[in-house]
Parts: sequence; C-alpha cells; structure tokens
Amino acid sequence: MATTPGPTRIALVAFPGVRAFDVSVITEVWGVDRTDRGAPPFELRRTAAEPAPVALRGGLSLTPDRTLAWLARADLVVVPGLDDHLTPAPAPVLAALRRAHTRGTPIASLCGGAFTLAQAGLLDGRRAVTHWRLTDDLRAGHPEVKAIQDALFLYDDNIWTSAGTAAGIDLCLHLVRTFHGAETAATIARSMVTAPFRTGTQAQFIEHPTPRADRDADTLAAVRAFALAHLAEPHTVAALAARAGMSPRSFARRFQATTGTTPLRWLITQRIAAAQKLLERTDLPLPEVARRTGFGSEITMRQHFATHLSTSPRDYRLAFHRQPDPDRG
Repeated sequence: MATTPGPTRIALVAFPGVRAFDVSVITEVWGVDRTDRGAPPFELRRTAAEPAPVALRGGLSLTPDRTLAWLARADLVVVPGLDDHLTPAPAPVLAALRRAHTRGTPIASLCGGAFTLAQAGLLDGRRAVTHWRLTDDLRAGHPEVKAIQDALFLYDDNIWTSAGTAAGIDLCLHLVRTFHGAETAATIARSMVTAPFRTGTQAQFIEHPTPRADRDADTLAAVRAFALAHLAEPHTVAALAARAGMSPRSFARRFQATTGTTPLRWLITQRIAAAQKLLERTDLPLPEVARRTGFGSEITMRQHFATHLSTSPRDYRLAFHRQPDPDRG
C-alpha cells in the first residue's frame, strides 16, 4: 500500500467522568496492532493531567501512560463522551485542547464530549453534534455553538463531533477512512464485527410515534439489497418504489424514515464506497470503475468524489491503492 500521510499518533484525553465505553471504542480502533493486515502502526496514548489512575463508572479505572504534554506530539486528539454531559472538564484539559487546536492538530469528540470542546470554546461559531437527547442542553448551555440534531457526525474547522454511543464508532472509523483509506477502515471494522460505515442520520433513531409495520422495513431492506447487487445499473426512485410495491412518494418518505437519508443520497453513498474499494484493490481504468459502480461516466464520478471526499478518483487511487502482496500469492 502506498505510504499515506495521516494521524498515527493518537491521544486519548481522559479525566474523571469520561465514559468507559468510549474509551474502549477509541482503544479498539487505534490501540490494537493490525499491521499484519495492512493497517498503519498506530500509537495510542492515554493522556491525563496527572499520572494517577482516572476513575471510571462501574468500578473501572484508566491508567494514563502520558501527561497532557504529549498532545504536542499527537497527530489526532480524541475526547471520549461523558457519563454526565454537564461534567466540567479540568482547566488543564481545556487549556491543552485549546493549544492543540491552535497548533492545527485535528480534534474529535464522541457523544457528550462535545460539551468538553464547548467548554474549551473550540465550538464557538462552529457546527457540532451530540446525542439527540442532549442537543437542547448544548444549545442552552452554549448558544454560540451551532448545534445540529440529526447528523451522526460532523466536521467543522479541523474538529469532528459525533452523536451518541454507536455514532462514536462511526466517527472513529470515518477518521481512519479519511486519513488512511476505505480498505484500512474496512479491515478494522471487520475485526470489530461492525459495519465500516452507516448511511443516514440520527433522525432514524430519534423517538417519535411510528405506525409503520415491520414488513415495510423488511421490504425496504430487500430493495436496498437489490440495488447493491445491481449497483452498475441505473436506479430511479420510481423504479425502486415499484419494486417495493409503493408509490414513489410513500417509498421516499418511508425510506428516509428508516435510513435517515433519501434514496438517491443513499445510492450515491453506496456508489462512492464501491468505487473506493475498486480504486484501492484494482487497476481498472477510471471509466470502468465509474461504469461498475453506477456513476456512468468518469466525469460524474469525479464530481461526486470532489463533493463528498474533497479529492478526485485519481488522487484517491494514488494515495490508497493497495499493491498485491507477493508473499500471499
């Protein structure tokens, strides 16, 4: 695989009140050696203001192996969520986060960790997301933050924030995919027995009355499976709706209620993911990659890569193309 720039020194910021689950997610993504499967040699450090163990809920504790001074060496800083989102972060933590952002180090927070970044003033005037149940509290306590309710994760000015629990996994894998390619993210996701990415937004999880029968969800799942199996073919909302036995309007409404996104946006996401895999794993010409993934033309594929990945298919291949391993035949 081509040498790629990207964060390999990861700082986990710990202080009393951070969630054990989020600490585990960060550790599972960046703290496991998967170099034998092609992943970069990540160096994950558990940082805290003091070297003493940090108490976590449930009788657990985290022993730091570095102080906050190590953030100056980190390529990426990750802040876990909080058991109580109103927990005030220690002043040294807030100061260290501000210094890291000033240096240009990417910073990510999981779930209620957005409140920690808000306390540090790093989200002022920026878009951010947290668990949908906490959005009103974020808006009330930090009105200068542009709190968004329905996203799974957001990026704004070198800062990432994510929604609750599983969305933290989504964000961590997204960061790996962004900096090290879809193949590396898929390798880690397979090891974790989770999807390398989920489509949609938090809207699909927000509590609201829904009278739809389970068979609707099963029908929509079957339609999505069909579209994935025939990704190279053109698909319209009307044609997919007909396969589901619904009117286009009802199909689009129920599709978005189930997945959190529209049918066409879902298709674009799937096509981009499929194109990434082909660019990483094969030497197929770009027009053929575009044809196989349903974009139709290289120009259309290039436009979608620019919009969604801020790069071109050609540059993506140069960065992430995986050469065959001669030792594996």
